[in-house]
Amino acid sequence: MSDLKCCVVSCDRPLDAAYWEAQYEAKTTGWDLGQVSPPIQAYVDTVADKNSRILIPGCGNSYEAEYLLEHGFTNITVIDIAPTPVAVLKEKFKNNPNIQIVLGDFFEHQGNYDLIIEQTFFCALPPTLRQKYVWKMHQLLAEEGILAGLLFNRMFESGPPFGGSKEEYQKLFAAAFDFIKMDLSENSIAPRANSELFINLKKNRQVVVNLYELEGITCSGYMETITEKILAIDAVLNASISSNFAEVLIVSTNEIETKILKDVIAYDEKYTIKKIKN
Repeated sequence: MSDLKCCVVSCDRPLDAAYWEAQYEAKTTGWDLGQVSPPIQAYVDTVADKNSRILIPGCGNSYEAEYLLEHGFTNITVIDIAPTPVAVLKEKFKNNPNIQIVLGDFFEHQGNYDLIIEQTFFCALPPTLRQKYVWKMHQLLAEEGILAGLLFNRMFESGPPFGGSKEEYQKLFAAAFDFIKMDLSENSIAPRANSELFINLKKNRQVVVNLYELEGITCSGYMETITEKILAIDAVLNASISSNFAEVLIVSTNEIETKILKDVIAYDEKYTIKKIKN
């Protein structure tokens, strides 16, 4: 568990339902603590409203959900893309009306939540999906909604898991969320000591968060130029392009017309931009 290895098949293959199902079937679930993560347990103990609508994405065996249920929470939804953990949870909680267990893709999920708990979901996603993660989290949270949990504050040789840094995360979540807390976790389990950040991010309900498809960008130099041009648009607060140059996350004080974005990047005809619908 200490080295967090979970990849027993080629990590060049897509990290899709088949990949994660293979990890469960092979029991190569090194990310599984076998218990609720202590920092999340401590945070849950501070949540007063037992009727809070709570979502746990990439739930796995979901010790966090079990802890929530044991402590009187009544409105929990968990989702995972792999059939095996979902089947186990459905059997385990078949007589409990306070939890909904969903087999499916988080990015296609619809709902409205007061709290979303992050526990080894972000790090399991390909880094190319990080902008989409921020967009979807903002979309799923209620007006006063909170995203809370743990992010790795270290890098890995390969993944999953995929790591990152506080500086990277601050840039990624900027403007879309208000930062209540993003600090080194003080009570992580021993193998992860000093390598986790605890986050408590509140949805900024006063902004518009959109995701766009990009085509034509082929290197980081072009990416930086496009980012600078988008940031120069009135009302834009943050712009972040995915590491594969395929998507851009834009946070603004009001809706930006796609025509304006097209005009901004039209200095090169091979660049195109298209809004992704909710």
